[in-house]
Amino acid sequence: MSTATTATVEELPSSQSRDGTRHILSFVYFTFICYLSIGLPLAVLPPYVHLRMGYSAMLAGLVISIQYIATLASRPWAGRISDRAGAKVSVLWGMGACTASGAMLVVAALVHLVPWLSFSALIASRLVLGVGESLGSTGSTLWGITSAGQESTAKVISYNGISTYGAMALGAPLGVILDNQWGLSSIGLLTILVGAISLALAWRKPPVPVVHGVHLPFSHVLGRVAPHGMGLALGGVCYSVLATFITLFYASRHWNGAALCLTAFGVGFIVARLLFIQTINRFGGFPVAMVCLTVESLGLLLLWQAHSPWMAIAGAAMGGFGFSLVFPAIGVEAVKRVPENNRGTALGVYTAFADVSFFLTGPIAGAVIGAFGYASVFLFALISVLAALGIVIVLRQVQSETTESL
Repeated sequence: MSTATTATVEELPSSQSRDGTRHILSFVYFTFICYLSIGLPLAVLPPYVHLRMGYSAMLAGLVISIQYIATLASRPWAGRISDRAGAKVSVLWGMGACTASGAMLVVAALVHLVPWLSFSALIASRLVLGVGESLGSTGSTLWGITSAGQESTAKVISYNGISTYGAMALGAPLGVILDNQWGLSSIGLLTILVGAISLALAWRKPPVPVVHGVHLPFSHVLGRVAPHGMGLALGGVCYSVLATFITLFYASRHWNGAALCLTAFGVGFIVARLLFIQTINRFGGFPVAMVCLTVESLGLLLLWQAHSPWMAIAGAAMGGFGFSLVFPAIGVEAVKRVPENNRGTALGVYTAFADVSFFLTGPIAGAVIGAFGYASVFLFALISVLAALGIVIVLRQVQSETTESL
């Protein structure tokens, strides 16, 4: 497989720009499939495990969170595969893993009369899906960047983000509909179908050549990317607390329409990415990240001080608008820190910080709420985002000093 998939890339038709949106979307499509596979069972599995199977709420939560553990653990491995065997190989394995996770969902549904066996199949499905997320998303990002050119790094990362949030937004309600109509097995069958089709599409796409050279030790890549990853992790706390606690925050105020906050966040996120992604190439990643984190902070300030649902919605929209370009803006600067043949590993490490943020924010923010009340969670997020802003300012200063000394 590796020989076939690391061959020289085929010539693109002259009518198709290498950095054109359609060309880039043909690669980030695989990220969409990864997160569609994640989104489909997301709202179904907790009640399935807790209410139908009779297991505790803790185990119901474990079924969801264990995927993030698998994703985090496999990010560096996915990056090494992308760098050394080729991004196409990583995507092929990722699509295969997504397909396998669907098959295990079907198994879990078929053996539901044996709860421990069904639960074990669900855990296996989530673990495989977590690995598939790492392989598929890291590989498709690097495949798109290498094919479209380094100057399109921000654009590829941006469209990957849109694919991620769009797929989750589509997958969750679709999964609920499928489960209500035909049961858990229908979610597994749809996952198998889209995964298998995507595997075939990836197999037919021309590979890009592997960039040969000395591969830095993982610890060296981690050291170079970690400050950027910390900025991403802290900047992402806004989304984590909003997605996890906005419903409870609304309930504590006796307000209706908490879902509108998530919608507002998503609309702001997508609008900013579509309208302003070119600003990263024009002004640089760090200046754009500084502006975005400032806007995100203002949104969190509105949420913290919200006295009405509309004030909260406005804050959520500003938060989504600000957070939108944080990932690609800091990410562009992160991948510059390593040689081209190590950029898959760098992307894997960088993205892993977002996984850590999502995994740890819930329990930490929950403790903050327990001590200071629901509104305090947005103050906690505000402090985190301001810390991210401080990191970006320092990184930009270091970059400027390094450039001047050359």
